[in-house]
Amino acid sequence: MTLKWLAVVVAAVSLTLFVTTNVVVGTVRGGGPAPLLVNVLALTVAGTATVLAVVAGLHERLDARITALTDFLVARLNDLDRTAGDSHTAFVEGYLLSRAQDPAVVPIGPRLRERRAMISGDD
Repeated sequence: MTLKWLAVVVAAVSLTLFVTTNVVVGTVRGGGPAPLLVNVLALTVAGTATVLAVVAGLHERLDARITALTDFLVARLNDLDRTAGDSHTAFVEGYLLSRAQDPAVVPIGPRLRERRAMISGDD
């Protein structure tokens, strides 16, 4: 159960406790409210739980919006990368064809050995 719905349940139980306590005490005593401490405690718990439920709901909405914005941004950047890569490739090929020379193209191969840091005693 998410925090939002847990806070809603706590607020509902607290308000039900508040109303039930006042009704039972009012009928048993023949009128009058329940003790002040019980009423204040029940209303404080209900108010705090309500505020917590609202904040948790706003957090869920904000998280959903950030996720949607991130997905949109990733899709847009992938689209830009796809179109920019094609554009640059065509530009280079067109430039090389317009020069009417066959340039020597040497592919860059993997390094045979990795670089390593030399310490004064290593050779």
